[in-house]
Amino acid sequence: MSKFIRVNMTTKEVTISAVPDKYQGIAGRALTSNFIADEVPATCHPLGKNNKIIFAPGFLTGTNAANSGRISVGSKSPLTGTIKESNSGGTFSQKMAKMGIKAIAIEGMPADDKFYVLKITIDGLTIEEAPADIMGIGNYKAIELLNAKYGSHVGMALVGPAGEHRLPTANISFKDPESNIRSAGRGGLGAVLGSKKIKALIIEDTNAPGVAIQDPDKFKAAAKVFAKALISHPVSGQALPAYGTDVLVNILNEAGGLPTKNFTAGRADWHEAISGETMNANIKERGGDGKVSHGCHAGCIIHCSQWYPDKKGKYITSGFEYETVWALGADACIKDLDEIAYIDREMDDIGVDSIDVSVAIAVAMAGGLLPLGDGKAALDAVKQIAVPTPLGRILGGGAEIVGKLCGSFRVPTVKGQAIPAYDPRAVKGVGLTYATTPMGADHTAGYSVATNILKVGGFVDPLKKEGQIELSRNLQIATAAVDSTGCCLFIAFAVLDIPEAFEALIDMINAQYGLALTGDDVTALGKSILKVERAFNQAAGIGSAHDRLPEFFEYEPLPPHNTTWDFTPEEIDEVFNF
Repeated sequence: MSKFIRVNMTTKEVTISAVPDKYQGIAGRALTSNFIADEVPATCHPLGKNNKIIFAPGFLTGTNAANSGRISVGSKSPLTGTIKESNSGGTFSQKMAKMGIKAIAIEGMPADDKFYVLKITIDGLTIEEAPADIMGIGNYKAIELLNAKYGSHVGMALVGPAGEHRLPTANISFKDPESNIRSAGRGGLGAVLGSKKIKALIIEDTNAPGVAIQDPDKFKAAAKVFAKALISHPVSGQALPAYGTDVLVNILNEAGGLPTKNFTAGRADWHEAISGETMNANIKERGGDGKVSHGCHAGCIIHCSQWYPDKKGKYITSGFEYETVWALGADACIKDLDEIAYIDREMDDIGVDSIDVSVAIAVAMAGGLLPLGDGKAALDAVKQIAVPTPLGRILGGGAEIVGKLCGSFRVPTVKGQAIPAYDPRAVKGVGLTYATTPMGADHTAGYSVATNILKVGGFVDPLKKEGQIELSRNLQIATAAVDSTGCCLFIAFAVLDIPEAFEALIDMINAQYGLALTGDDVTALGKSILKVERAFNQAAGIGSAHDRLPEFFEYEPLPPHNTTWDFTPEEIDEVFNF
């Protein structure tokens, strides 16, 4: 029997039941968004007693399907005020699925000021007072101490000092197979977990029954086709394993869509210094702990992650993503990749969204709060988030708060969340995604860059309006469905280009559950998720008037193409006309 676990932190009551009927046929993002829409008052304060937070693996999580180890975390966001699904790798999700746990939902908040650890085993869930030695310290040390207490084999989700202080950019960190850090980064869900006074969730899957497969032979055949497609695609099989997501620095710079110096230009003269090619060369040259290619969870075959070492070969950080490198390297003009790596590590250790805080640093530099391009000053400022000093609280509040306090108008946010690493004036499809996704500015919600820049799934000219509405709409629908499978978003490259990959994805789900889903069913699922999310936002007072980009994009041409954001409100509203 699949289990649905509820934890009431007010009463310390734990309820384990069968999965409610309405959640039987959904998983991942579909489950988290429906649950939040059903049970969280849309107008509640995100850090108050009426908000809830839920963890859910996807349809395929816990199986041997390639790249299926992702977890969805859902809540109302303290950063955006919208519904939020935040997604992460690590070991937690697979252990949940193998234990037959469909979801863990947490509600209420303790009357006392103590923090707690939730321990999940095959026998149930217990609430324990958090050890004093893990409070107020960085995630790396906290994981080390929790490994010592509970065993290195356990899965783990935890908040860092930012979550303890309930800062709007606080993330939830998940332990990966080597006890490093993966993050459900966006939207401040670490602050929600902190408001529930939960420091960590520990999951031990000893004696777990595993995931049942209705038709093992059919599943095995489909999984083989699926894995072959991922490996054979030039993006997921070649570029990402070699250069990580940072491969995009040179690509976006060439396209004129690399936001530079707080979104005032589309190219950075120093792009080579922060590129994926340079990252690759540094790792190879330095040796030691360095790894060019690495997976964030068991069963990952794309291996877009890496271990980035210092000049002596000692590990600095892993999962050194393009969006973080871009924001610090191009947007904040920090030209030393090592300095960027140390800041990335510090953000992981403190437990903050490395996109929002990095963009906040760029906005702070443009506003005179920090010196432009100064990596050492930026690192010191990030360290202050853990204390938190006044400056630390300001940066931990995110890019929009920094912009307000600096008196700036060039503040790249939508619904309070920082715009990531693709300028919407030069990559217009992703601009529509930023504007309209229910999540606040989020490239992963409908990654139009694939088609606009990488020519995956066809080609739509990134500088022109034609075809962008349909592109963003279709990709947002598809992404909502992919987020429900438990698969990494990067499977989309193969799914968009290789028909057999899409068919194999559906075949695996059908074989696992004994279903007969079609491509139309997958599309219908994606649409239903988006409708639920948008309805929640509208009930929260966030409607189409908030589906807009900052107006400076409309009147500041972006070099080198000197394009502007030229979609009308009526055109933007067409994205969700389905």
